Amino acid sequence: MRRDNAVGRQLLLITAIVLMLLPVALALATSFKPMTTIFDLSPIPWPASLENYQLALGRFPIGRLLLNTLLMAAGVTIATMVVALPAAYALVRFDKARGRGLVLAAVGVALLIPPQALIIPQFLMTARFGWQGSPIGLVIPQLGVSALAVLLLRDHIRSVPPSLIGAAVLEGATSWEILCHVVLGLLRPGLGAVAILLFINTWNEYLWPLLVMPNPEDTTIQPGLALFVGPENPQFGPMLAAAMLASLPVVVIYVLAARRIADAFLHSGLR
Repeated sequence: MRRDNAVGRQLLLITAIVLMLLPVALALATSFKPMTTIFDLSPIPWPASLENYQLALGRFPIGRLLLNTLLMAAGVTIATMVVALPAAYALVRFDKARGRGLVLAAVGVALLIPPQALIIPQFLMTARFGWQGSPIGLVIPQLGVSALAVLLLRDHIRSVPPSLIGAAVLEGATSWEILCHVVLGLLRPGLGAVAILLFINTWNEYLWPLLVMPNPEDTTIQPGLALFVGPENPQFGPMLAAAMLASLPVVVIYVLAARRIADAFLHSGLR
């Protein structure tokens, strides 16, 4: 009976994987089709051609768009970690402080708020400070969705042996010194996993760069793909080729760090 249940679960997982990968496989195959056969019903790109990739790399600023996306993702990741790490440490270190439960509840509620609900106040903030069209306006407002990083890092910090922190306190170390010299060294795997999650999530951001960076050449790769779909001559082949190129950095990062990402959730209590 247990073996039958295990086989059923495996079949269900395989089916889910196939359904998720099928659109990606079709998009990849279509990106190798010549422009004249891109709407053929056959999913096999024969004869295969690199025409779409040559057009994507030659006629459109895909290199600049990828660079802008990399700078945005790296900036948001670094800034979020700088904000989330001290916040998570304070929630663990001062667990008996008055109002600590209220703060933790507020972080949990912030996790439930969809990022799209913050678009209007964030847009008004960038307009008031003159950040529209600038890298600052692209990065800073996205720090409002750092609740997941705080909770993940909080549960990783809770796994640090209290005896180490107690020994540092007896030695006269301040809370900041404990964070920098004791906790930070033990959190490197968790920090790496959370940073990768933030990077991948920010890399795929579409709506905010579309609003704050009105110049198509200064935006990121996700809204920049719209450059391939003009009103007169939409070029779906180069667009698919550009989408495949845009997904390569994220795929490589995830493949190299899949175990760390899984570890971040397994040891965080968020299952």
